[in-house]
Amino acid sequence: MIDFTSFSTIVVIIVLLYLISSIKILREYERGVIFRLGRLLDQPKGPGVILVFAPIDRIVRVSLRVDTLEVPAQDVITRDNVTVKVNAVVYFRVLEPRLAIVEVANFLYATSQLSQTTLRSVLGEVELDELLSQRDKLNARLQSILDQHTSAWGVKVTMVEVKQVDLPEQMLRAMAKQAEAEREKRSKIIHAEGEFSAAQRLVDAAHLLSSEPVSVQLRYLQTLTEIGVEKNTTVVFPVPVDFFTGIQKLLGSNGGDAAPKKTA
Repeated sequence: MIDFTSFSTIVVIIVLLYLISSIKILREYERGVIFRLGRLLDQPKGPGVILVFAPIDRIVRVSLRVDTLEVPAQDVITRDNVTVKVNAVVYFRVLEPRLAIVEVANFLYATSQLSQTTLRSVLGEVELDELLSQRDKLNARLQSILDQHTSAWGVKVTMVEVKQVDLPEQMLRAMAKQAEAEREKRSKIIHAEGEFSAAQRLVDAAHLLSSEPVSVQLRYLQTLTEIGVEKNTTVVFPVPVDFFTGIQKLLGSNGGDAAPKKTA
């Protein structure tokens, strides 16, 4: 016969082992969703020490930290019929652990698939220039659409970032030519504006010098001073064009007087 004391000791040990195995420790960022006899409890457990009495209770651990989901490269055709490859990163976290476990079979996989389809549909409605220049606007739109759909699962999408846009080689060459033409256009405009400004200044200077004839002599003396500082052996004397015109008129008049007269 089995001794009653030994049997009691064995029972106590089994009970102690069962109680010890029922002790679960949840971290600060974890929550435990408890199913008791298949029915969901009203509130998730944790953090800290909790008791889970198996097989009556079953626990599912859910992390409340922000998780990162990388959306693989998607083939997108923009509104102006340009084929590009776009990948993105989705940042999300679980706000309602009970909904994340009960409402969807695998919230991580579901969020991934929803992110891929939303990325293709949203970017397919915009043109290539908008895709390249208005990233912030598109990121906010993607985040709003994803958050609206995942809120029923207890998942909060905090941010969406479009990482990289891969363009075809032909499109890259066309964009390079466009940028080169744009820069050449700007350089010509800047050069023309500089020429116009210089010409305007020369006209103003000419009007100023014509109003004060003495200023021409002062400017001439200043030029000679600048030449003398460099110790040049050649000195250039500027002569007005009107001076040569007057000489030509004088020579022409003298030549006309000296010409012999023809007699009949």
